[in-house]
Formats: sequence, structure tokens, C-alpha cells
Amino acid sequence: MTSRPSSPALLGVSLPALAALITVVLWASAFVGIRALGDSFSPGAMAFLRLLAAVLPLTVIMLVVRLRRRSTADDRPLTPWLPRGRALMLVIAYGVAWFAGYTILLNWAEQHLDAGTAALLVNLAPILVAVAAGLFFGEGFPRHLVIGMTIAFAGVVLIATGGSATADAHADWLGVLLGIAAAVLYASGVLIQKSALRSVDALTATWLGALAGLVATLPFAPAAVAELAHADASAIAAVIYLGVGPTAIAFSTWAYALARTDAGAMAATTLVVPAIVILMSWALLDELPTGVGIVGGVMCIGGVAIARQLLPRSRRGGRVDGPRPHPVNDEALGSDLESEPRVAGRSTSST
Repeated sequence: MTSRPSSPALLGVSLPALAALITVVLWASAFVGIRALGDSFSPGAMAFLRLLAAVLPLTVIMLVVRLRRRSTADDRPLTPWLPRGRALMLVIAYGVAWFAGYTILLNWAEQHLDAGTAALLVNLAPILVAVAAGLFFGEGFPRHLVIGMTIAFAGVVLIATGGSATADAHADWLGVLLGIAAAVLYASGVLIQKSALRSVDALTATWLGALAGLVATLPFAPAAVAELAHADASAIAAVIYLGVGPTAIAFSTWAYALARTDAGAMAATTLVVPAIVILMSWALLDELPTGVGIVGGVMCIGGVAIARQLLPRSRRGGRVDGPRPHPVNDEALGSDLESEPRVAGRSTSST
């Protein structure tokens, strides 16, 4: 029986585990940052500035990776900078849906929801991916999916009726609908990206997706320039952070961890993002969902875990199976990367 190669470690800490921790913390901080910037930037302008701040370092990463490949090139030809035909269209489509549309809707939703509630709603995306797979890819609706969906959407109702414990962070139906719409675009981007990754490497798909999102948000550039002129230095630094940290850096560390970790285990790590968001939002913004909203959030996370079969399953004889590997969906800008070696090996720089 072959054994899995040991993961590199730093001061006794597994580097893939450290990379995964960095990823979820950065993604969680994005929800808090968006909420904090709601008074300084409109949803579209914030999306444009964030993507601009993300595309620049991603372009540098692309250049470095290609130069490294060129310097160590073997007999295999380098892949072209841009995919062609259908692959290019898929990358552009997922970039517009995910990097542009999802980001704008999330920014808008967080003008009506506290950061923790928004994070809980966005985590419905894995269930929506499973529903789409059942409807369009012939995967059906197994019992665990139906049970998980029912629990998760009951949690959404509780979130909508629970409100917020902070007076200026109310959770209204418009915010809930915007949060669900953001999750729908997130899930759509995941499904389109899944098809694109069959012929485009993950780094190129991420870079081009962010670039497509930036182009799609160009109509908000004049508003972004005007709002930048009135924003203070801390707000400008925060919006740059959203692009560099939760987008460019977090996607790279996620890909590094995913390439060296079981996909099922990585899927489970994303479920801790809302909990981190709630703690950060409480500490930095003094915002919390109500008790009812938190119960609803726990139901959402539990429903996702059941629907995606991320919980250990007991078997006869006292054995406990670990979570089954399923496609992994990351935050805020994540990726749908399967557990098969063919895909995981290609994910050297995921969403």
C-alpha cells in the first residue's frame, strides 16, 4: 500500500494546514472589511477597486510563474497566455458572474446585513451547486441533499426573521434576498469554472476571471474615482487590502493547501468561515446577529455539511468513516475543485 507523502512543515506546523488557516482567516476578514467600507464606497465602486487591487498582484504572479517555467522548461511547450474558443468564453463568463456580479451583490447585501449574517447566507452556495448538478448534470437528489437543503433553508428563514443585535446592522428581507442572490452567482461561477478548468490551468483561469470581472465593473470606475477623492486613508488602505489579501493571496494559499490535502477535509474547513466572521465582526465592528439569527446560521452550516456529506458517518462494527470527498467551494471568490488527482494536481493557483 502506498503512503501519502509527508507535507512540509514550518516550526512543526504543517504548511498546508497553515495555508488553509491563512485562507479562511483572509476570506472571513473580507466580509468584515466590506461591511466596514459600506459608508465610504458604493457597491459597484468597491467591487471595481477591489478587483483592480487584485488583478495587479495576480498579473505579477502570472509573470513570475511563467518566467520560472521558462527557465526550467523541458521539451514540453509552454501553454499560451490566453485560452481560445469555448474555454476563453467560459473563463470570461465565470469571471463576470463571480468576480463582478457576486462581489457587487455581496457589497450591496452588507449594506442591509451584518457581516456574520452575510457570510452565513453565502455558505448556501455549495447546496446550490448540488441542486444544479441534480437538475442539469443528472446527479439526482439523494436523501442527504434533500435533508440538508430543508435544514439550510429553514435556517435562512430564521436569519431573515431574527434581525441583528445591533441597531444599525438590521437584517431585512432585501438584504437576505441579496445575500441569496450573491450565493446563486457564486454557485453559477463555480459550475462554469468547473468546465473551464478542464482545459485551462487554475492560475490562468483565476487571473483572467479577475480581469474579466474588472472589465465588467469598468462602468463604476468614475464613481470609484469620485469616492476615492472623498475617502480617508484608512478606507483606501482597506479596499486595497480586500483585493490583495482575501483575493490574490487567499486564492494562492487555498490552491497550495488543496493540492496537498484531501478535498473533503478542505471542504469542511470552509464551514468555519462564518464563525470567524461573527467573531471578527463582534470584535471590530461591535455587530452580532441575534440569538435566533445565530441558530439559523448554525442550521445553514449544518444543512450544508449534511448536503455535501462532510460529516463523519458511523458504520457497523464501530467504525467511523471520514467525510466523503466532494467538490470544494471556497468563499468569496473560491473554486470548485474535485478530489480526483487530475483536477487537484492542476490547481496550483486556484481561485
